[in-house]
Amino acid sequence: MKLKLPAKVNFIIDILRRHDFEAYAVGGCVRDLILAKEPEDWDITTSATPEQVKQIFRRTVDTGIEHGTVTVLLEEDHFEVTTYRIDGAYTDGRHPDGVTFTPNLKEDLRRRDFTINAMAYNEKIGLVDLYGGMNDLQNHVIRCVGNPDERFDEDALRILRAVRFAAQLGFRIDAPTYESIKTHVSRLEMISAERIRVEIVKLLISKNPQMFVELYRLGITSVIMPEFDRCMETPQNTPHHLYCVGEHILRTLPVVPQNEVLRLTMLMHDFGKPEMRFTDSLGRDHFKGHAVAGAKIAREVMRRLKFDNETTDRVVKLVYYHDYRPEPDDASVRLAIYYIGKELFPDYLTVQWADTSAKSPYRQEEKFKRIRDVNEVYLRILGRNDPLTLKDLAINGNDLVAAGISGKEIGDILEAALLMVLHDPAANDRELLMQYAAYRHSHA
Repeated sequence: MKLKLPAKVNFIIDILRRHDFEAYAVGGCVRDLILAKEPEDWDITTSATPEQVKQIFRRTVDTGIEHGTVTVLLEEDHFEVTTYRIDGAYTDGRHPDGVTFTPNLKEDLRRRDFTINAMAYNEKIGLVDLYGGMNDLQNHVIRCVGNPDERFDEDALRILRAVRFAAQLGFRIDAPTYESIKTHVSRLEMISAERIRVEIVKLLISKNPQMFVELYRLGITSVIMPEFDRCMETPQNTPHHLYCVGEHILRTLPVVPQNEVLRLTMLMHDFGKPEMRFTDSLGRDHFKGHAVAGAKIAREVMRRLKFDNETTDRVVKLVYYHDYRPEPDDASVRLAIYYIGKELFPDYLTVQWADTSAKSPYRQEEKFKRIRDVNEVYLRILGRNDPLTLKDLAINGNDLVAAGISGKEIGDILEAALLMVLHDPAANDRELLMQYAAYRHSHA
C-alpha cells in the first residue's frame, strides 16, 4: 500500500534514516490516510533517542522528553518525534510511571491502544501492520492491541476513546474489548475531568452522536454522568412523547449540526425531567418546571467537567429557554430575543426544532409551524432593525443622571423603558422616554 505523506514529514523521516535510524509516521495519522481523511496531527516514531533527535535537528522543543517525545520545528509547523519505547507500570491509571527506550518497532506498536492506531508507515518500507489494524479498518472494528484488560488497566481513558472512535468512524467495538470495558468503568474515577470532557465532546460532535447510548449500556455514564442514567430510567407517559427521556435525548442529537454548544444542549436539555416528573390520577406524566431545573443541573455538570464559562453560559441559557414558546407576533418575539439574545436566538430555534422532531406525531406539525412562523418574525424584526437591547434605547444612563436620577433606579427605569419599547418600537422616542422616566422617578 502506498500512502502520500506531507513533504515535511518525509523530510524528518529521511533525515533520521540518513543518520542510520528507523523512522515512521505512526498512529492516527496513518489510520486517517488509509481512510482517505486529512490527519489533524502527524506523529513520527523512531529508533533514535531524544538526545540523538535533538542533535540531528536544529530547532526542537522538549515537549515530553521524559517519555521520549521531542517536537521538531520546521518553519511554522511542528511535529512530535517519539523514540520507540516500552511503557512501565501505570499506577495512576493514565500515564506510565516511566518508559524504557527500545530499538524494536514491534514493542513500540504493542503498547498502543487499538489496532487501527498501531500501524506505522514510511515510503521506503511501506505499511507496518503487526497487529491486524488494516483488517479491523476493513471490517469496521475497534479492537484493543493484545489483551484489552491490560490496555484498560494501563490507561482508563481508553474506555472513552473506544466509544468515541466507534462514533467518529461508524465502527463497532469487538466483543472482548466491549466486555473488558464493562469491568473497568470504575477506573474512570482516576481520570481528570478535562480528559473526560474532551472525549465526550468529540463523541457528541461526531457523525454518530446517538452512540452516546453506548456509554450508558457499558455503565460509563454511571461514573461520569449519572444524570443521563436517570433520564434513561424516566418514562414519559404523555401524548406528546413516544420514548423515555433518555431515548428522546438521543434522537435529538443528530438533528442539530455538529456544533459543541448545540450537541451539549440537546444532551442536557431534559436533564430536569426526572426530578420534576409528576404523574396525575389518569396516569399522565407532567414535567412542569423541568427547563429551569435542567439549566441548574446542566451548569453543575459542565462545572464538574471543567467547561469554559462562555460555553457553559450558552448551553445553560439554551437549556433554560428550550421549552419557552412565544407566539409568532412581533411583540412576543422581540421579548424572546431580549431574554435569549439576538445572536443565540437562531440556536434556540434549532434546539426547539430538534426537540420537536423527537416527539410523537401528536400536534407535531402544529409545533413545527409555530417554530417556522417565529423564525419568520425574527428575520422580519432584524430586517427592520427594531430596538432590542438597552443600547438601542433613545435614552441612556447619562440622560437619567442629568435629570437627577441616581443609583439602582437608573437601571430599573431603563429596563422598564426597554420592555415598553419591545412591546411598541414607536415608543423609542427620546422625549417620550424622558417623560416616562420622570414619571417613574416622581412615583418611586
